[in-house]
Amino acid sequence: MVVSNLLIIRLEEADVTPVVSVHIADVGRGAALRLLSKRTALAGVPGLRNANIGAATPLSTSLLPSPSFRRVGLIAFWDDDAAIESFLRSDSRAARFADGWSARLEPLRMFGSWPGLPDDINRSRHTDYDGPALVLTFGRLRLTQTVRFLRASAKAAGAAIAAPGAVWATALARPPFVATCSIWESARALSSYAYGTNDRGHPDAMESDSAKPFHRRSAFVRLRPYRVEGSLGGANPLAAGALAAVTS
Repeated sequence: MVVSNLLIIRLEEADVTPVVSVHIADVGRGAALRLLSKRTALAGVPGLRNANIGAATPLSTSLLPSPSFRRVGLIAFWDDDAAIESFLRSDSRAARFADGWSARLEPLRMFGSWPGLPDDINRSRHTDYDGPALVLTFGRLRLTQTVRFLRASAKAAGAAIAAPGAVWATALARPPFVATCSIWESARALSSYAYGTNDRGHPDAMESDSAKPFHRRSAFVRLRPYRVEGSLGGANPLAAGALAAVTS
């Protein structure tokens, strides 16, 4: 059954670049299915521009990933940190993610477009930042392109898993919404994976999408993490201590 991927959207967006937050938590199968089945918007959240939620599963070379439906990810775009703090402090819906891992991020560059992100974010491949980097990819999948998308994604995922400098990655899905969240030791390592020639998994996926788009709408966003908190069971994302050298 196809459900709307849009959980939260504020129609009036500010011109300033938003603060981005990622929240990933192991909530149990029942809570995860309830979160993923919601159709209604999370209304009345001050400062929230847009958010999407999906079942989280590690990146895999398998053509058909097998999410556990126990881990859930929320990606949100906010006016500022104060809006995030208010949500976490006073909104009962934030409690589902309280025992997981979260990050706050500054967008550095973007390719494509996505609700909640202004169009004037830097489009150049070059940025002046080379510390730990996080990448979010978003897509609203054309269901007729599902097989092509899965094949290309499996090859790109295999390249990411083996790439030097890759720290951690997960896929998120709530069809037709699909996304990935990956963390890299440096922007340089990320660029080598995305545009290098040692493994053609990601460049080939980009070329295939360019020739015949997988998605009705999509975006690639590179971000600078400036605050991380919490942990997850198993392999973990970026730890708070990893940011000390670039935030001091």
